[in-house]
Amino acid sequence: MRIVPFFAGLVYGAAAAEPFVNEPDTGLETYLLGTNWTEGSQPLLEDIRAIPDFDFAARQKLSNQEYSFYRTAAAGEWSYRNNLEIWSKVKFRPRQFTDVTKVNETLKTTVLGYNFSAPIFIAPAARAGYGDPERAELNFMEAAANENILYAPALFATKTIEELAAVKSNSTINGPQVTFQQIYTNANLSITWDAIQRAEATGARAIVWTIDAPATSTRHRAGRYDTSNNNSETSPLTWDIYEQMKSRTTLPIIPKGISTVEDALIAVEKGVKAIYISNHGGRQLDHSPSSLEIAYEIRRNAPHVFSQVEVLADSGVRYGTDVLKLLALGVRAVGLGRPFMYANTYGVGGVARAIQILKTEIAQDAAQVGISDVQNIPASFLNTRALEDTVFIVD
Repeated sequence: MRIVPFFAGLVYGAAAAEPFVNEPDTGLETYLLGTNWTEGSQPLLEDIRAIPDFDFAARQKLSNQEYSFYRTAAAGEWSYRNNLEIWSKVKFRPRQFTDVTKVNETLKTTVLGYNFSAPIFIAPAARAGYGDPERAELNFMEAAANENILYAPALFATKTIEELAAVKSNSTINGPQVTFQQIYTNANLSITWDAIQRAEATGARAIVWTIDAPATSTRHRAGRYDTSNNNSETSPLTWDIYEQMKSRTTLPIIPKGISTVEDALIAVEKGVKAIYISNHGGRQLDHSPSSLEIAYEIRRNAPHVFSQVEVLADSGVRYGTDVLKLLALGVRAVGLGRPFMYANTYGVGGVARAIQILKTEIAQDAAQVGISDVQNIPASFLNTRALEDTVFIVD
């Protein structure tokens, strides 16, 4: 699939840097060339076999401006690349002689006491209307309900909080559909308080407060098309704001964008019910750590955090194996943003297929590793030594 030069022209020692592969070669293009497919048209949904296939398929439909908004990352996009490549540093230690015949029955999980069919969720991401101008995020709401997974709508979604709430299902495993509403802090806090009130009034069950976007970020790819950041205004992001927020809602507030063990520990002290580790998909700060590195930093320095709060994570997840590695480190549920935006170019069917692909991969890959219970994966199934040189260790 598409190959992008990675530090082209630079040489480390005697060896040139390897090219960065935006999507691994899953054989999709080779297969399509043997069919009636023509470049610029989307493959049949039934030919999508892997999450990275959706990236290729989305480029066939979206304009350059639309695709660039989804794909863009901060500055030189090192963090974007690292999010995708870091997984190879952590190897599995497969164990044999294990009964894994019922592992597919162990995918069910809970987040803040609510039941879901799998430890994955649709992470907050803006402007789903690019992928499906008519239905936009309504597809996420419908597919999440049908597949019984969590959806966290973005504040800057194409559809309003009220429009999304209007299509919530009343027949999920929780009864009424459970969603968590993402918000940004606005410099004019009355706007923030209004967003929280609207979320609470329409039945959101938690507030996901993005804390890693205090100001506009450097995004060259999208900037070429004058695609501005939604969260471009410098905003206050302090624990004082958190206390004010708590006084205005009874909903649990989940800080999203925790990237160090220090901030995780402070969050525990402040009494949060859950934290959300993320580097915003590499879109805010280049050379920020991946969710895998953040999870390992917390586990390496303060493992008790995972037993004191629930931990969510996103950024760079593309495979069932990625999910399993985060779960093994103590993460409760794993979100994906861009992949669902790309899948949305097929409408609700595409979003549902992405969810189903991930569920299948999680169960199949867990069996291959020798994991009999996805909700109880010993960290000993991972060899994390390669992260020691990249993760901060507290003295």
